[in-house]
Amino acid sequence: MADNARAKRLADLIREVVAQKLQRGIKDPRLGSHVTITDTRVTGDLREATVFYTVYGDEEERQAAAAGLESAKGILRSEVGRAAGVKFTPTLTFVPDALPDTARTIDDLLDKARQSDEKVREAASGAQYAAGADPYKKPGDDEDDIAE
Repeated sequence: MADNARAKRLADLIREVVAQKLQRGIKDPRLGSHVTITDTRVTGDLREATVFYTVYGDEEERQAAAAGLESAKGILRSEVGRAAGVKFTPTLTFVPDALPDTARTIDDLLDKARQSDEKVREAASGAQYAAGADPYKKPGDDEDDIAE
């Protein structure tokens, strides 16, 4: 079992090597400049690496990029093995990163909340307090307080 620092260093190296190879070494048109490697995670035994990526484009381009990454997996793994110099080169698994979709969902929810707040603000703009401006009872205000 490797320590976490070694796994982190290997993950960083894999991310850099894969990104550079996609930028310069792979001639597949499906993997043009619209594929971005966002993160890499390596298991504790350094046998498997998960590479997270995003694709700029529509669903068709995402599927084409996934197929391109799958076909280039062997070349990328051999390049990682050459750069890492480890006894066993980790197997690479490419996973589309959900971060952009999650961020878009959060932005939509924040927009809905802003619209709801604006509606409440408009409804409250001409409102009056139900019990007057100061609804709290003060000593000496009522006749009952004097009688006691």
